[in-house]
Amino acid sequence: MNLIRLYEKYLLIHLKSMMQHKMSFFFTTAGQFLISFNIFLGVYFMMDRFHEVKGFTYAEILLCFSITLMAFTIAETIFRSLDTFETIIGNGEFDRILLRPRDSLFLVLCSKIDLTRIGRLLQAVIMFAYGLYSGSISWNFARAATVVFMILGGVAVFAAIYLIFASMCFFTLEGLEFMNVFTDGAREYGKYPIGIYGKTLLTICTYLVPFALFQYYPFLYLTGKTPNVWYGLLPLAACLFLIPAVFFWNFGLARYQSTGS
Repeated sequence: MNLIRLYEKYLLIHLKSMMQHKMSFFFTTAGQFLISFNIFLGVYFMMDRFHEVKGFTYAEILLCFSITLMAFTIAETIFRSLDTFETIIGNGEFDRILLRPRDSLFLVLCSKIDLTRIGRLLQAVIMFAYGLYSGSISWNFARAATVVFMILGGVAVFAAIYLIFASMCFFTLEGLEFMNVFTDGAREYGKYPIGIYGKTLLTICTYLVPFALFQYYPFLYLTGKTPNVWYGLLPLAACLFLIPAVFFWNFGLARYQSTGS
């Protein structure tokens, strides 16, 4: 409970800091909205031409994309500091964090909360609402719960990837750009159900990096493509990806040596 209250205080501090430059905050937020809107237009024009992709309709694609985008945006807002962790190490800030009487990972997360991503989240909510309005999904409690689980599972998977990315910096002291394939790249190819990309990628995204567990399989149940209701619980299994990520963080933290900055 104390950590929650402390996080709320950090959140308030970040909000007050951003409100010192209100126009910059609002323009950046609007920019995030417009960037996602361009991606939406790309989906719209393609679906206007082909009408469906591997049996998925335009409304279903919007639901899939919006859920993935919501999960990614929430994760990026909360865990943004992990994406820039090499800077925290390089400027000596992490050495100061280690001297404070709180968990180092918690303090790293509190060091940067990017609220400008609200613009992208708004775009995702609008797409989701339109997908609901124009779709033909037969909603019940299980399907509604599946949507919640998909978002939570997606946040957990993206958070784990950010944490693995940050943990590598203990050994390299620099960020590895190829990790963006699993974050920004996943947001891009997450516009469509992962199964449309072929069996090889689906296998990788099931057993190596569990994108399919929170995106593809529960989405099959959500859209009625499969009667297996337990597919809706797979996003909870995807949350287990956080366990090896935390172990890797602790492994790297135990071997961290100051950069001397």
